[in-house]
Amino acid sequence: MNAESPWAPLRRRMFLILWLANIGSNIGTWMQTVGAQWFLVESGANAALVSLVQTANLAPSLLLGLVAGVLADAFNRRRLILGANIFAAGAAATLTVVAALGLLNPDSLLLYTFLIGCGVALSQPAWQAITPELVPRHEIRAAAALSSMAVNGARAVGPVVAGVLVSFFGPAFVFGLNAVSFLGTAIAVYV
Repeated sequence: MNAESPWAPLRRRMFLILWLANIGSNIGTWMQTVGAQWFLVESGANAALVSLVQTANLAPSLLLGLVAGVLADAFNRRRLILGANIFAAGAAATLTVVAALGLLNPDSLLLYTFLIGCGVALSQPAWQAITPELVPRHEIRAAAALSSMAVNGARAVGPVVAGVLVSFFGPAFVFGLNAVSFLGTAIAVYV
């Protein structure tokens, strides 16, 4: 039996583009989480409020997961991913501006984080469902493994990069990078 390389899906141009965009977006999301928690710690928020950043970020997946799955089956997946990423980019850009102007408070931070999470939650099922359209059937397992590797790699890299960037430039900077990461994903899907 001739085993295909686990890297084979990366030879598919569209899979590679979306895989790289997904890595960038996931790194941006983890950077935003660190920036949000850093902001709350610096503003003297209690530990319970700091932990609500993760709740605001992930609760949309719980609340919208079923709806997002139905939308991914009922509508054009690329358009859904595009729209959800533009929405998340808009929320992240607004968070950036509010933070840069010094108008950010814990409540608005959690609200923007929740809105960003909504954009991510609405695109997740479409991301997963689009893979079979990008690679041949015999490469789906390798593509799924690469996608998991991207998510877990971003989970490791994002907070480290964010810690360095926030210490030098402040939370608004990583909020802005997160907005750019969503725009990058939208562009990649549009292409």
